[in-house]
Amino acid sequence: VLFGSQKPSTAFLRRFTGYVEQFDTLIGMLTVKEMLLYTAEMKRPISEPYASKAAAVDDVLDKLALMSCKDTLIGTAMVKGISGGQAKRTNIGIALVTNPRVLFLDEPTSGLDSYTSNEVMRNVKQLAVGGVTICATIHSPTAYCFSLFSRLMMLVKGRIVYFGPISGGLAFAQQACPNLKEMEAGYNDAEFLVDLVTDGDRHGRGDRMADYYDKSALAKENVQHLETLLSKTHTVPKELEDQLNVKSATATPWWWGLWTLMRYRTRKNYKNPNYMSPRVLDKVLLSLLIMTLYLLKGDDYKESNYTNIAAMLFMWVTLPAFGAAAYIPSLVLERGLFIRERADGLYHVITYLLSKVLEEVFLAAIVTAVCAGFVFYGIQLQGAWGIFWLCYFLCLINGIVLAYFIAALSPTMDVANALLPLYAVTLLFFAGFLFRFDNIPPWWKWYSYLNFLRYAWSALMRNQFDAMGDPPFLDTTVTDYYNIGGIDPDAHVGFLAIFFGVFFLLAWTTMSFRKYADR
Repeated sequence: VLFGSQKPSTAFLRRFTGYVEQFDTLIGMLTVKEMLLYTAEMKRPISEPYASKAAAVDDVLDKLALMSCKDTLIGTAMVKGISGGQAKRTNIGIALVTNPRVLFLDEPTSGLDSYTSNEVMRNVKQLAVGGVTICATIHSPTAYCFSLFSRLMMLVKGRIVYFGPISGGLAFAQQACPNLKEMEAGYNDAEFLVDLVTDGDRHGRGDRMADYYDKSALAKENVQHLETLLSKTHTVPKELEDQLNVKSATATPWWWGLWTLMRYRTRKNYKNPNYMSPRVLDKVLLSLLIMTLYLLKGDDYKESNYTNIAAMLFMWVTLPAFGAAAYIPSLVLERGLFIRERADGLYHVITYLLSKVLEEVFLAAIVTAVCAGFVFYGIQLQGAWGIFWLCYFLCLINGIVLAYFIAALSPTMDVANALLPLYAVTLLFFAGFLFRFDNIPPWWKWYSYLNFLRYAWSALMRNQFDAMGDPPFLDTTVTDYYNIGGIDPDAHVGFLAIFFGVFFLLAWTTMSFRKYADR
């Protein structure tokens, strides 16, 4: 495919062409207008005033007959929203909001009834009349849909069997496959043409049909016409030349993309009970359980109670690691949307990942502070509340980015849900409570240094028992018994932050280079 006699770059295709996928990839919590505004904010220049972007969105809504549902939620499988035809037109609108030079549509009528198919393709035809170049693949079109196209290309096993005016396709196919199939009553031209070519392929005549086309006068005319076009000296307009030479695949800087993602998506998520409940309730309920189980145990200086305190601190850092499984769907279920938006040049991977992480971190900071408050003071723990909260918070956000890394790495939700708990269980044995560090076999000691739970639990133990004067325990002191007497709690908190950075980089790298699907 050439634009102005030049081969387009990936950056050009992402920014200045539109691609409408076969299956709708929309954000269910946004309205139709918000969905288009969100795309316009991402794909139109940052220098363009918001009023201009809103006017462009209104124009697209009008062209695609979406004004009547512009303020309706798109919806999901669980939340009622717009109809299938409206969703398909919204998907087309996403591609149109940036005035693309070419619009590619992959089976735009799939899953739609005949009326809705006709409605969608009628809108597409109006776009073509308005000057947008349309390239569409379509299977089993209605007679009306078929009549809307101006030129037809039919392929069998990747070879062209016809390329020419829509009106000449049937006669040409009958000449290529004579005496194969008769047109019976009830057939329309589109249905019969598809059936004729398909039957020819099934009877082993696919290559013969392609050879017939290659030797035909029509093919020679097409080749001659193409050579004539290529031989002409084209003056590429300055605007197109600038677009062809563009280097960045996105129209806006990363920080604007981040701000837009958080303004449109994070704000909606924070208002959505289905999003907030699994991120708040489990932490509150488990914190209440821990507090009531160990109520007032934190300042009990009996030797028999020290193991209880150590166990409570161990559970405090391990629960966030297991709870991280709740964050896997956030990435896996959005994978289709992420692939489409990245391929469309809405944002870079780092922008998307940062928005997801910040969205979770802001919420986690508040929830963990509240939970750490009533657990710390309810149990009457000793030491600094700040260390107690920070270790819990860092364990949680480490679990979140770890979940993102595993979700990005895994092909399916089932694989991700199996890998994360498996990894989390292995961490328990090397955190220092179930198996003291000095008792770990030499060939496994290295793994304890790669365990972020070890650093969190050790820091909490020192924070608690240093404030208690490191009391005697089993002929030694508590910290020496658990082999943590020589550690620096502040350094271990710093190591937790380093683990967060490493998991974030792993997730970013995986999402950047992992190929999930072809477009």
